[in-house]
Parts: sequence; structure tokens; C-alpha cells
Amino acid sequence: METLVHNEARIHTASFSRFGACSFSDEEVLSFPWGLPGFPELRRFVALQVADQDRFVWLQSLDNEKVAIPMVDPWSIYDDYEPRLPQYAQSALDIRTAEEFAVYAVVVVTGQAHEMTVNLLAPVVINLRTRIGRQVPLENQAYAIRTPVPRKGAGEALAS
Repeated sequence: METLVHNEARIHTASFSRFGACSFSDEEVLSFPWGLPGFPELRRFVALQVADQDRFVWLQSLDNEKVAIPMVDPWSIYDDYEPRLPQYAQSALDIRTAEEFAVYAVVVVTGQAHEMTVNLLAPVVINLRTRIGRQVPLENQAYAIRTPVPRKGAGEALAS
């Protein structure tokens, strides 16, 4: 990773296997102090969007350039999604108001994209003020870890 200082902001350039060369500032780095399930040692990420995949946000690891986790705004698929964040998560993430955090659902795609599911039971919650995130298992809610993405026509679920 290469680092430049531009107008007091540190700009980093890194090459990722999935996305190629990308630039980002220190302010864009997301910290996951508790790691993520399956990746407990990865703590620093940057959120990337790809031009032809506008509904996805890729959580690209800065600790392992081969790890990129696709996520989606769950309300863009399920307008009736109503997660209730547990109190411990609100405290741990220092969430003060509803406006200062974002919620994303991890996307899982099977080979050849035959099936696409999202994890509505354990969304990724990011405090936009502190840039700290955590995957939060919801308590006493009837959401699933692998909720099928409804298909529109012939396979245009999240592509539209």
C-alpha cells in the first residue's frame, strides 16, 4: 500500500485482487474491533462501490487484500425489514442517534449465481461518526441468515 499526504489528509493507494488499484483516505477506513464472523483477525476495511454493481457495497479488507465481502442495503430488497438493534450493540458502537449509523446485509451468492441470499438476522452495523462497525446478531427476531433474494423476471434480482 502506498501513502501520500495531500492537503493534510493521508491518501492511500492499494491494489486489490478483485478491484485493482483503489485510493482512499484515512477517514474512509472502517474499523471492526471485534472482527467479523469467519474473519476474526481482519479489523480494517474500506467500503467500495463498483460502477456496474450500484446496489452492492463491497467491504474490502485492508488486512487481507483477497477478502472482499458483498453487502446490500436490506431496505432496497425488503421494504418491511425492521431490525431492532440490541442495547449492547448500540452501546458498543456508541450509537447516539438513528441518523449516525448504517445497516447492511451480507450477500451470499452460490456458484454461477443460481441462488442469492442475504443475512437479515445478523446485519453489519456501522457508526458513521466513529467509523466503527460490527456484525450484530439480532435477538428475538424472525429473520434468517440465508434469506432468498426475490427474483424479478429472468434473474435480474439485484442487477436492476
